[in-house]
Amino acid sequence: MGIDKIRIKDIAELSGVSVGTVDRVLHNRPSVSQKAREKVEKALKEMDYHPNVYASALAYNKSYKFYCIIPKHESEAYWQEIEEGAMNACEHRRDFRVSLSMMYYKRFDTETFVNVTEECLKDKPDGVIIVPSKLNITREFTDKLHEADIPFILLDSYMPDLKPLSFYGQDSFCSGYFAAKMLMLIASTEKEIMLMKQMKDGNVASKQQENRETGFKHYMRDHFPDIKITEVNLPLDEERSTYDQILEDFFRKHPLVHHCITFNSKAHLVGEFLLKSNRRNVQIMGYDMVAKNAECIKQGAISFLIAQHAYMQGFSCVETLFEAIVLKKEVNPVNYMPIEILTKENVDFYRRKQL
Repeated sequence: MGIDKIRIKDIAELSGVSVGTVDRVLHNRPSVSQKAREKVEKALKEMDYHPNVYASALAYNKSYKFYCIIPKHESEAYWQEIEEGAMNACEHRRDFRVSLSMMYYKRFDTETFVNVTEECLKDKPDGVIIVPSKLNITREFTDKLHEADIPFILLDSYMPDLKPLSFYGQDSFCSGYFAAKMLMLIASTEKEIMLMKQMKDGNVASKQQENRETGFKHYMRDHFPDIKITEVNLPLDEERSTYDQILEDFFRKHPLVHHCITFNSKAHLVGEFLLKSNRRNVQIMGYDMVAKNAECIKQGAISFLIAQHAYMQGFSCVETLFEAIVLKKEVNPVNYMPIEILTKENVDFYRRKQL
């Protein structure tokens, strides 16, 4: 019998119970004996009945509040694309009265993370998307979410101990390992490689970047142990002139360095410097298909980019909360994004909004 032709009356007749009992079983309401429930479930199985979860959710007429907590940013296209994807997913589900509020914290200021998460809890959201801060600080928040039975998704950095509903982001160790493998296709004869970091108080911005570096160095140690890796820090929140001076000093002292790498989205800081200073024999490899990186790769200052599909991550996080909370569906606990390599030859074919 087709799904659109099955009526509650038909189910009641086959199971030998009342229409009211069938309705209570279908909507998981109380006051149904175990025997009656078993009769209805047997009839549903025989009729191959599948409820229209979309129609049921629309008929329920409830509104849903989702929150997305990410690092504060001014001009970082990676986070902007995550926001755009999340907002578009929310718009895609507007018939179900889904709303999304963005909240921001400062990367290296755990107090702002605590303040933002406390504000979030006060509003009693139905679901939350979180770019984690430090593990212990994030755990204080996620423990409270568990206590309140509020599902949450981790974005960008995976911390399985926090027991999220789901995770979206790259396998950062594999990504760093892969980055080393790609870089060595063009830099295997080098004696020294520059690793550009952006740090504050001795720390990079995320666990994700740390894991990429670990994967990169693991590959280099196993396959190219004699190549020296020299770190250069371009401190966060400094003027561009400061970065240019640091880079000028480095390349003047290390004239034999021809290849660099970074594990953040700011490869263009080095790429633009290389173009300005006419160092055409030096390239940097980096992450994220953002406009400034794309321009540098087209002009030859960036060798490779690894795309993280930020728009897809933002869209998928909201969609997964929707499926789990509104449609009551099972969702995948871990969703690793593809590790896609971009070069000058294929960068124009990158599909940012591919879902």
